[in-house]
Amino acid sequence: MASAAFEDIAETFAFLDDWEDRYRHVIDLGKAMDPLEEAFRVPVTKVDGCASQVWILPQIDGQGPDAVFRFQGESDAMIVRGLIAILHALYAGLSVSEVLQVDAGAELARLGLNDHLSAQRSNGLRAMVERIRKLAGEEAAAT
Repeated sequence: MASAAFEDIAETFAFLDDWEDRYRHVIDLGKAMDPLEEAFRVPVTKVDGCASQVWILPQIDGQGPDAVFRFQGESDAMIVRGLIAILHALYAGLSVSEVLQVDAGAELARLGLNDHLSAQRSNGLRAMVERIRKLAGEEAAAT
């Protein structure tokens, strides 16, 4: 159930043979993201469980399970900004009920990230996915 934007990332990863090139691509994805305004870098948007500072600000259009999920994200680490960009490609524009159906582990495994991220980065990525799923789940349950 990957978006076209995520499929583009997966195709680029398949094309790039070297993990150094893939890391550079992830960092470039992060650099291309709009920064999150300082005013939104607050405890309520902070993601716990990440070694780096990470903030995710949901932007949900509509109400209930058909509401469209979007978010902005920020990190003080360039590679993590890139991981946020990958998650944005994976989830943004889906309904909150669709967000809950995405098998993030399987989709991210297609990129081979688990084999090439440190344990801390992998834990942080899982924490970001859990936070996104929690936000979507709260909205999907709202009536």
